[in-house]
Amino acid sequence: MSTQPHHLGIDLGGTRIKAVRVTTPGDLIEEANLAFEDRDRNWADTIRAFVDASAKAHGPPASIGVSAPGIAAPHGRHIAYLPGKLTGLEGLDWTSFLRSAKPIPVLNDAHAALLGEVWQGAARGCRNVFLLTLGTGVGGAAMVDGRLLKGHLGRAGHLGHVSLNFDGLPDDVGTPGSIEGEIGNKTLPRRTDGRFSSTETLVAAHRQGDADATRIWRRSVRALAAAIASLVNVLDPEVVILGGGIARAGADLFNPLREDLAEFEWRPGGAQVRILPARLGDLAGAYGSAWNGMRDKVGDDR
Repeated sequence: MSTQPHHLGIDLGGTRIKAVRVTTPGDLIEEANLAFEDRDRNWADTIRAFVDASAKAHGPPASIGVSAPGIAAPHGRHIAYLPGKLTGLEGLDWTSFLRSAKPIPVLNDAHAALLGEVWQGAARGCRNVFLLTLGTGVGGAAMVDGRLLKGHLGRAGHLGHVSLNFDGLPDDVGTPGSIEGEIGNKTLPRRTDGRFSSTETLVAAHRQGDADATRIWRRSVRALAAAIASLVNVLDPEVVILGGGIARAGADLFNPLREDLAEFEWRPGGAQVRILPARLGDLAGAYGSAWNGMRDKVGDDR
């Protein structure tokens, strides 16, 4: 059984649960990646079994933090709004459910991923940064002057739902022509007349010299560059972090993106924003949750 203080960070995704056990400085002790079925609150039982087993093997954690899809309640005790999936998540008080003597704070998953990248990842030490997670949809989060933006209802940071075209089709929240609609995987079949169902296959065709794939991919990247340039004007970050499956395209994404930003970005005095890939991968949300759970202990009020 471990004698050093340790902290649990738990990130609930759509089909898997990622978790880390870390020291107070953030050194990784252990990680877990657990599958679940979205029925009968199987995800909740899986998390409770993991926490109980960890406590039995290593002793009770000094703190626990949780992140999940949806909008977290202002008091940070539960997810207040997530319609249509993970039945039972809305309103679930994690402190009571996990029978914890200490409060367990809950964050939106993208908010947690940003905190993880700032704490131990690509944006380590930064105070002005925003994150875009590029995958099925486009998630996001922003930190300004060292504080995570949450907003009045917790909606702040849903950057994927910023409009690029008011004549465009509405996305899941009703925003016309959003960033998500221009580069997210969920709209790729429509954007390619059914030819491609994933960005991975689109980029593979682009690499093989498929002119139509190249045209579609470059349009998507250019739309992303326009969105980033606009968000830079609003948030004035030091760094922009790109994560999610689409960011795994590597140079095929980052090279043309930087070229387009050289055209679009306002650069007072020649200053330009750094565009970096996320470093923590699928564990970013778990790291951010762990940090959020221990923050009173480390004296950081971000």
